[in-house]
Amino acid sequence: MKLTTSQIDQLFTFTRQHFVEWYDLQSELVDHLANAIETEWQENPKLTFDEALNKEFKKFGVFGFMDVVEKRQAVLGKKYNGLVWQHFKDFFGIPKIVLTIAMTLVLYSILKISRYNEWSFIGFYLILIGFTFYEIFKNNKIKKRKKQTKEKRWLFEEIINQYRSFSGVIIFPFNFFVSIFNHSEKYLGNDIWTLGLSFFLVVLGLLIFIIFKIIPSKAEDYLQTTYPEYKLEKL
Repeated sequence: MKLTTSQIDQLFTFTRQHFVEWYDLQSELVDHLANAIETEWQENPKLTFDEALNKEFKKFGVFGFMDVVEKRQAVLGKKYNGLVWQHFKDFFGIPKIVLTIAMTLVLYSILKISRYNEWSFIGFYLILIGFTFYEIFKNNKIKKRKKQTKEKRWLFEEIINQYRSFSGVIIFPFNFFVSIFNHSEKYLGNDIWTLGLSFFLVVLGLLIFIIFKIIPSKAEDYLQTTYPEYKLEKL
């Protein structure tokens, strides 16, 4: 026996009722449950759909799908970390290392020729803060809209949004920047320190750009390849 379209829809409803919010994970669980139910029917054809479903669900243990969700989150979190690290490393390999060096030298030159180099340094830092908070605000707004409109939600997108929210922490070494501002002659008056700080700001900017711009575009490629429904949803 094969499951009907109506029964497949019931499986999606069942996973949502058991706190699986993300469509990609729902799809994987529905596929697993459907195959298990059809296999069970081959051995026990008298079982009803609900009986076969409950029998299979009991195999997940007292916590239901929670363990599956946590494991999948861990896998995709690891995948996300790998993507960030890989793209970050790309900027320190040929040919992008040239771009990284060029940006560092441009910033170094600006700080050296600026009459108020401490303000220039803080200005670049504030630009990074402004960009980060703008992206966090924009992504939270999109996330809220999806909840309100009942759009499909994807676990990999959820993980990316979580990392985006936490990324605000990396731009707040306040004591460090206050120290530089208060002792600008010591730090920005020294060529080695100025070059190092220029490199630091460039690396910080690259990391923020990767988190907010590069990875989301790669995530869409991943989701479209893995889940055809995601591509259709974006059309």
